[in-house]
Amino acid sequence: MKLATNPSQAGTYPKFENEYLTIEKESECDNLTLHQTSLKISIITVTYNSESTIADTLFSVKNQSYSNVEHIVVDGRSSDQTESIILSFPHVARFISEKDKGIYDAINKGIRVATGDIVGILHSDDVYSDEHVLLKVANHFEFSNVETLYADLNYVNKNNSNEVVRKWKSGSYRRTNFSYGWMPPHPTFFARKAVYDKVGPYQISLKNSADYEMMLRILYKHSFSTTYLPAVVVKMRVGGASNSSFKNRIRANKEDRIAWKMNNIEPYFFTLYLKPLRKIYQFINFNFFIRIAILCIKD
Repeated sequence: MKLATNPSQAGTYPKFENEYLTIEKESECDNLTLHQTSLKISIITVTYNSESTIADTLFSVKNQSYSNVEHIVVDGRSSDQTESIILSFPHVARFISEKDKGIYDAINKGIRVATGDIVGILHSDDVYSDEHVLLKVANHFEFSNVETLYADLNYVNKNNSNEVVRKWKSGSYRRTNFSYGWMPPHPTFFARKAVYDKVGPYQISLKNSADYEMMLRILYKHSFSTTYLPAVVVKMRVGGASNSSFKNRIRANKEDRIAWKMNNIEPYFFTLYLKPLRKIYQFINFNFFIRIAILCIKD
C-alpha cells in the first residue's frame, strides 16, 4: 500500500499493493493513492463495564493515520474502571456517561451529537485492523462519491487478537443480496451523517438485530448508494451480543423477521434461514482451509 506523503502527491494515485478495489468503475481506481481529505469521520464507541478491552479500542482509533477524526464514546455509567480509562485518552472528542436503554440507544445518542460527514461504529471490544483503515475509508468515499461503504471483518480469539477464528468476506453488493441472507459486517459499515438524518435512529425495541434492520433500511428499502472496500478493516472479538449464545441467535433470527416487517418489505421464505447458514459456512470454510494448511506444513 502506498500513501501520499505530502499535499503535492495527493493528485497522483499509485496503486494499492496486495489489494484491489471494487467501486462502480473499477478501472478508474487503478491509480488511487491514500491522502488526507476534507471529510470528517465520526467514530462512535459504546461502552459498559468494558475495562478489559476498551483501551485497545481507544488506541486503535487514536493511532489512525487519518487526521480528521472525531471519536465519541458513550458509556452507560460503568461500575468498573471503564470511565477512568476513557478519560486518560485525550483524543476522545466527546464523552457521554449516563444510563441508557441498551447498546442501540447509546449508538443513537452518539449519532445525534456527531459532527462528522461520515459516521462509523466501533464497539468497545473491537479494533481496527491497521492504522490506515480510516484513511482508506475517507479516500473511498471521496473517490466514489457514495453514501455508504462496507468492508471485510475477522473474528478473533477474545484473548489474542492475532488469532483469527472466522473470516467474514462481504463481497460486492447487489440489492437482491439481502433476499439471500446477506448482510455486511456492522462494524465495517460507514454512512454519511446525512443518511442517518434521513432514515432515523436505530430501533431500540430490537435487542439483537437493530444493526441488521438499519442496514436493511438504508441499503434495501431506501437504496442508498454503497461501495465495497475489499479489505479486512476490523478485528472483532468472538462473543458479540447476537452471537454469544444459541438462545440469542434464535432471538436474533426472530428479530430479523420483524426487521423486514418494520420496513414493509417481504423476504423470501428461505431468506432468514440462509442468514445463519452463511455464518456457519464462513466458519466451516475457514477452518477447513486452516486444517489443510496445517497438514501441508506437517508434510
